Amino acid sequence: MYQQPIVMLDFETTGLSPAMGARITEVAALMIEGDRIVDRFVSLVNCHVHIPPFITSLTGITQQMVDSAPCVSKVVPELLRFIGERPLSAHNASFDEKFLVAESRDLGLMPRHRHLLCSLKLSRRVFPGLPSYKLGMLSSSLGIRFSGNAHRAEADAEVSAQLLLQIGSHLKTRYGVPQVDAALLARVCALSAAKVPAFLKTQAVH
Repeated sequence: MYQQPIVMLDFETTGLSPAMGARITEVAALMIEGDRIVDRFVSLVNCHVHIPPFITSLTGITQQMVDSAPCVSKVVPELLRFIGERPLSAHNASFDEKFLVAESRDLGLMPRHRHLLCSLKLSRRVFPGLPSYKLGMLSSSLGIRFSGNAHRAEADAEVSAQLLLQIGSHLKTRYGVPQVDAALLARVCALSAAKVPAFLKTQAVH
């Protein structure tokens, strides 16, 4: 399906915003190509920060786990090499991208991905009318199972990757779109939900 690879990204963090001092604690980046995940980069991250108890309660990530993890100065450059210039996707993508940019800038680096695809926005447009678009509820509605613990980076990225594959399959079968790629998904993301069906009909094979 996806002839050109797309990287699905998920961070676990100490808070909601790097501007407020939040840092990353774990990362998972899964490379999607064709109709499957073909490679992955997964690591806990030591940013030399305190892990709030509510984060440990939510994610299971403890202070001891991050204290013994690879340093952020090692993880982020490796992550950027893994992503390269490939399109990047995440569920609520603006959240993960702002952490990627902030952690990169702290090291004098800059991400180079060409497109940013939000699987949450795509789901709202491609699967309208569902009761919730939070990852756990959305995956349940679409029959996608977690293979690990929710609120851990690899499990969340895995489900988000399966969601992106299901979105691509739906566009092919429901609308007859012959080629689903990052550029098409970016155009769908930019549209209002009401305009998406008409746009997809223009992309279909006649």
